[in-house]
Amino acid sequence: MRAAVVRAHGAIDNILLENDFPEPEVEQGWAKVKVAACSLNYHDIFTRRGMPGIKLPLPLVTGSDIAGEVVELGVGAEGFSIGDRVLIDPFYLAKGMIGERWNGGRAEYCVAHVSQLVAIPEDVGFEVAASIPLAYATAHRMMVTRAGVSSEDVVLVMGASGGVGTACVLLAKRVGATVIACASSAEKLQLLNDLGADHGINYVAQDMRKATWDLVGKPRVSGEGGVDLLVNCTGGGTWADSVRCMKRGARLVTCGATAGFDEAIDVRYVWTFEHNLMGSNGWHRSDITTLLEYAADGSLVPVIDKVLPLDAVHEAERLMENREVFGKIVLAP
Repeated sequence: MRAAVVRAHGAIDNILLENDFPEPEVEQGWAKVKVAACSLNYHDIFTRRGMPGIKLPLPLVTGSDIAGEVVELGVGAEGFSIGDRVLIDPFYLAKGMIGERWNGGRAEYCVAHVSQLVAIPEDVGFEVAASIPLAYATAHRMMVTRAGVSSEDVVLVMGASGGVGTACVLLAKRVGATVIACASSAEKLQLLNDLGADHGINYVAQDMRKATWDLVGKPRVSGEGGVDLLVNCTGGGTWADSVRCMKRGARLVTCGATAGFDEAIDVRYVWTFEHNLMGSNGWHRSDITTLLEYAADGSLVPVIDKVLPLDAVHEAERLMENREVFGKIVLAP
């Protein structure tokens, strides 16, 4: 079968397009899926580059957000039928994550345990479904379950133009919060405004902290000024300014650090302003099913920048690596 294969960690050129990669075999309790759509995540780049201290099986077909059609069921695989349209929940407790611990969706076919399969509603397309798990479901758990975003919140979203970022903007606006979106260009800020963001900060042209103070006021120990909820999944030295944008009692929530995880902050702000620093790790199945319901009724539909053929996998990763993307990129094998 045709597949995009990583045979050695490294740069984008280490992704090889192969026409005769072996099709996966179906084991007991597993299902074979003909891949219709596989969206990109920054995790795919980390996997391709190699992650310190984590040994991955090579060669590897990456791609963890996968939607397609069931074409074969192993013995004991119940609850689904041949021809069913399914989204794969990427994580399987007994083995890990598809596209990292075994071959993923950048190929014509992949396999998943039947417990990972989630039925796609009739009104939801493959590309939309494949955009949900790693970015949107992670954002849903982070914003709704962990941070408890509400209509009373002023929310600052850093890196708002990516997959997780656009999801956070949409989730915050869904409950009526005021959103300040940070992005790297005027074009991206206009697109975020079109999504409903109330204010925008160009962090390349502006000082993020000062721009935030101009919008909501400098935080005071008396409670005035600052934002109620700050979403920082960027890292890369941005936490120091982040805590200085938060009002007394505010929450900072994170699910990752795409620009670097080694942070340093002045902890005096944390205790003086009684900040709540919260981590959010991944998603639960309920986050995926809730978002599929939102997509089906049209109340929240993932933002898709581009749908590209598998042959364009190198360009797709380049766009994501250089942050030249707004929302999700989807590959259609």
